[in-house]
Amino acid sequence: MKLFCFATLLLSLALAYYVYTPMPETISEPWKLMILDAAIRSTMHVGAFLQTLGICHQVHVVRFVQQMQPMPSGDTKVQDLTFAGVQVRVYEGTGGEEGRLRRGMVFLHGGGWALASTKERSYDHLCRKMADELKAVIVSVEYRLAPEVHFPKQYDDCLEATKHFLTPEVLALYSVDPAHVGIAGDSAGGNLAAAVAQQISVDDTISVKLRVQALIYPVLQALDFNTPSYQQNHNIPILYRSSMVHFWLEYLDADRTLIHTMLINNHTAKDQKALSKHRAKFDWTALLSPEFQKNYKAVVPRKGSPKILKKVPALLDVRAAPLLAEEVVLQKTPQAYVLTCEHDVLRDDGLMYARRLEQAGVKVTSEHYADGFHGCLSFASDPIKFSVGERAVQNYISWLNDNL
Repeated sequence: MKLFCFATLLLSLALAYYVYTPMPETISEPWKLMILDAAIRSTMHVGAFLQTLGICHQVHVVRFVQQMQPMPSGDTKVQDLTFAGVQVRVYEGTGGEEGRLRRGMVFLHGGGWALASTKERSYDHLCRKMADELKAVIVSVEYRLAPEVHFPKQYDDCLEATKHFLTPEVLALYSVDPAHVGIAGDSAGGNLAAAVAQQISVDDTISVKLRVQALIYPVLQALDFNTPSYQQNHNIPILYRSSMVHFWLEYLDADRTLIHTMLINNHTAKDQKALSKHRAKFDWTALLSPEFQKNYKAVVPRKGSPKILKKVPALLDVRAAPLLAEEVVLQKTPQAYVLTCEHDVLRDDGLMYARRLEQAGVKVTSEHYADGFHGCLSFASDPIKFSVGERAVQNYISWLNDNL
């Protein structure tokens, strides 16, 4: 009996140690987030173990767990279709005025270009809510994922599906007003949404242009992994700094061993002449307000690893890193909504892009959540609900209702 009690105590302590993660006092519902993060880490660890054994890739385990979540239901009309060879899920809201054209949105889900799906519970719930509350047609794109495909395949899928939806014939088929179509995405989806919005804006062969772009804690660059938000939140759930670098390397099909040298910005050292024309575009010392810079110092080594930019040229490709777009391109993009969270490594990516859009003359609405964390928008409904997620979803949809 004593041995059993002792073993139970040890297991309890081990579990507590595994679950507990130091959290900022201002973050939303920290204990709930700790438990959620522990569950996610457990899934990742199991996946990594199975990958080591050669059974399957780590991401396949995570995808399997994501697909196990029960799906929501409702009166929203939902169809799984193909647009220009790309799988999409189309949501049609009900209750609009008879004979009146509807609004349209293209939505691109997050997941580090490797995880999630249009059919995942949180994204399906969000798109149903958008369709119903906006009385709109939502096209959620099931773009292909890494490791099966790599950049620029994900971008190409999203661009082709969006272009297909924007054709006058398809808009007419769904009774969508060509003057009221937008694009949105979260995290990696925000990256894709920003890149697609840029291309649509400069492509003269596309007659219908986007009215709005909504970017939810977007990832927009891979040249500085030591911005203030990366330094401040490097170990804050649910997206760690090392995880973000890993996602980038997988997306760009780069050597995974580069993670350590990129974490210290060796790929963007001062001696990297290829970066000369780009440095001002991700210079957070100039683009961020003092309240976000705090006391953090820029990490720019004198000498770095010149082979990285040669081996991974996509690091400088605006289709992968929309923050690097020229001002002449940004000027043509639609008005923007940029949502950022204080406790998120990607916070400064969104803030810098919002600032660059404003400098280019684009109307920008910046919404910052002081208690927010990365991914909070996906936790706005049962069974895992955070108050900041509920607020974020409602404010995001309210903005779309006013501006789309």
